[in-house]
Amino acid sequence: MTTRNAEIVSVRDLEKRFGDFIAVNRVTFSIARGEIFGFLGPNGAGKSTTIRMLCGIITPSAGTGQVAGFDVVRQSESIKQTIGYMSQKFSLYEDLTPAENIRFYLGIYSVPERQWEERTRWALDTARLQEMRDRLTRELPPGWRQRLALACALLHRPEILFLDEPTSGVDPITRRRFWEFIRELAGQGITVFVTTHYMDEALNCDRIVMINEGRVVAIGSPGEIIAEACPGEAGATLNEAFIRLMTKPKEGVME
Repeated sequence: MTTRNAEIVSVRDLEKRFGDFIAVNRVTFSIARGEIFGFLGPNGAGKSTTIRMLCGIITPSAGTGQVAGFDVVRQSESIKQTIGYMSQKFSLYEDLTPAENIRFYLGIYSVPERQWEERTRWALDTARLQEMRDRLTRELPPGWRQRLALACALLHRPEILFLDEPTSGVDPITRRRFWEFIRELAGQGITVFVTTHYMDEALNCDRIVMINEGRVVAIGSPGEIIAEACPGEAGATLNEAFIRLMTKPKEGVME
């Protein structure tokens, strides 16, 4: 039986080069099953490239990694069937209804047809969209589309859920409810890997990796990162720690 602390993601010296450009530079970290794991960094830091490697979309140039027991180099197709993914654009077809979007993703995730009725009902209930199941998705408010996208990402009962800035463009109440649901998922043993630019959201994470220019600059719980980046500063915030770490000179480089 898998324990709560078993590693579901493990990468070591993971690297991605595009010609002479190093997008991800020898990144190492691990994630425990059922953990809410945050991935933070400025635009261009290497977050999306790292996620794409972990999701089996692109192949690493060097290093090793496993996701849900599958090798990121040799078993990328198996990884794709084990994970759920939700982007900030919600990955929905706006000219389809919620029910049609769900049916589409049931096929994409190869969910057996005998389960389609039950999973469709579950998804509509989860998204609270039963009454809107036949309305075009583009007519739904952003918060409703967000719920639908999350439900679609969970249709095949993935072991790990990748969320790429999932609350971008939604109101604070929707964001709060979204995170309440994320905590419920983690309590059920689903691992959540999330990127966000909202520091208040990052405080919901069990642990965080901060990445800058392709390198990991900090890893630990939000409290540990604040204490390390802002030593002796009572009342320091994660936002202050983030700014300090992102503007810290490289080792051996003068300001």
